[in-house]
Amino acid sequence: MPAVSTNPVSPGSRPLRVGFLALTDAAPFVVAQERGLFAKYGIEVELRREVGWATIREKIIYGELDAAHAPAPMLWATRLGLDSVACPVLTALVLNLHGNALTLSERLWESGIRTPSDLRDEARRRSGERKLTFGVVFMFSSHHLMLRTWLRAAGINPDKDVRIVVVPPAQMFRNLSAGTIDGYCAGEPWNSLAVREKTGWCPAWSAAMQPDCIEKVLMVTEKFALTRPREHGALVSALLEACAWCDEPANREPLAHLLSGPGYINQSTRVILPALQGQFDCGHDRIEPAPDFVIFHRNHANVPTQARATSLQAELVEAGLLPAKAADAQLPGRLFREDLFRQALQHSTHELISH
Repeated sequence: MPAVSTNPVSPGSRPLRVGFLALTDAAPFVVAQERGLFAKYGIEVELRREVGWATIREKIIYGELDAAHAPAPMLWATRLGLDSVACPVLTALVLNLHGNALTLSERLWESGIRTPSDLRDEARRRSGERKLTFGVVFMFSSHHLMLRTWLRAAGINPDKDVRIVVVPPAQMFRNLSAGTIDGYCAGEPWNSLAVREKTGWCPAWSAAMQPDCIEKVLMVTEKFALTRPREHGALVSALLEACAWCDEPANREPLAHLLSGPGYINQSTRVILPALQGQFDCGHDRIEPAPDFVIFHRNHANVPTQARATSLQAELVEAGLLPAKAADAQLPGRLFREDLFRQALQHSTHELISH
């Protein structure tokens, strides 16, 4: 059981409203809630499962959420007002590295597609409204970066040879089954579900393609972080401790059980667990050992360093997702706040580890 908090929740105070999506990498939020870590650090949290990343972004901007699970590139899009109202946001905690995969439809397999070059030839055979269509969870996301990188390596121009559309993660599988998309890049367990249901197969995953890729962060507005520092610090501390718990191999099975609940992912443990345990089923009798499929804590994964943010910003510019003129050299340090992470760590009962 968690230790008794030395900073009890103030009587009558409103719970912090924290948004998340039904994904395996929402695990730190689920663990912090279910294992009493939010209460341990003196805060009451109301977790809100949202439909998609655009909803998360809008609710952060307009104050309907105090904090949220978010793809790291969303920080740039929100701060700069790309496809939304501009809002100063930041993160003081990286929640995980990796955790995504590319899924192609079983229909493509049945038509003889086995390799990236096969897919390139298929894309070139199609034109106009018949273009291959791929889903990504949000235009400003590591998923979009990964898909574009993979397509380019296959000789496919992501802007001309195929269509890329936004589909919420939990709706990817249904759209693939219905034939409205030919493939997608998404977080778990939506790739494993497609494989298990024999609707899709996975030729690539993020840990293999993009080692040390930052995936999700805790996104808050600058106003929340700076005007409510105790609550923000407590939120970071609780989630950091949850990240460490999630990363312990012995905890992966109980973690899958927690995530499978109807209020969280609402999928079978059998779908969620294999990737968490580093056995990624790609489909068609190909199971790949992937011990780093998702990293929640080790290798200093949680530290939001300016170097990491600068590297990600360069990737976004190179991929054409961020205008070069908007890539201010000072922006990474405003978005990734290691100073606030260190402040929270000073008051945490958890010791940062690097194994």
